Amino acid sequence: MHETGVVRPTLTVLPHQSSATLVCLATGGFPSNWKLGWKVGSTSTSSGVSTSLEIFGIDGRYSWSSTLSLSADQRRKAGSVSCEASLSGQSPVTQTQDPDHCSE
Repeated sequence: MHETGVVRPTLTVLPHQSSATLVCLATGGFPSNWKLGWKVGSTSTSSGVSTSLEIFGIDGRYSWSSTLSLSADQRRKAGSVSCEASLSGQSPVTQTQDPDHCSE
């Protein structure tokens, strides 16, 4: 059974082992061309970003992940960091990680 409609992925932002690296997981989206991006503070950034290829799940949905590497200094100055999944014609899905929620 194939879905033709757009399904918005669920975003989760996780701190990596180093507190300045963040991983954004987008799960359960459709179609496969959702794009993940990062905003540091209010500025979109592409430096230090690596994005994985989409993974096709058994449920017919896609998952992606993107990693953002910041220096500890950038991370402190950034305030909040947010991950955004966008698809043309759709309002983006955004998940923000605030600096005071850093788990050690």
